[in-house]
Amino acid sequence: MPQVMALDFGLKRTGIAVTDDLKMIASGLKTISTPDLMPFLKSYFSEFEVDELVVGQPKHIDGQLMALERNILWLIEDIKKEFPNLKIIRIDERYSSKMASQAIAQSNLKKKQKQSKGLIDEVSATLILQDYLN
Repeated sequence: MPQVMALDFGLKRTGIAVTDDLKMIASGLKTISTPDLMPFLKSYFSEFEVDELVVGQPKHIDGQLMALERNILWLIEDIKKEFPNLKIIRIDERYSSKMASQAIAQSNLKKKQKQSKGLIDEVSATLILQDYLN
């Protein structure tokens, strides 16, 4: 069965999460450098079946879209060209980074691991994906 993937896009890094084959559980996959995102997706999609891509939609507290949305729309355009059969879903990602930071702070990870910005992006992608699954 195909998986669902989620992206927490950032200008420097992008957090990635995927579901299990039953599409019930979201798990962090990794955080990669954003310039490496498209080559990563090509490689991953050639190995694993993914039929939906959930992309976080960054908004301010008042609901207005953040400036980062322009970059995300360019990314989505590129993804649609490369993977025309992939369904793309947008999810409000307000507070995902803050919730990820809180979850990491409460974990049993070592202090140095807790301070990893990449881990926050990966956990944020996982929260975005789990929100979509719920």
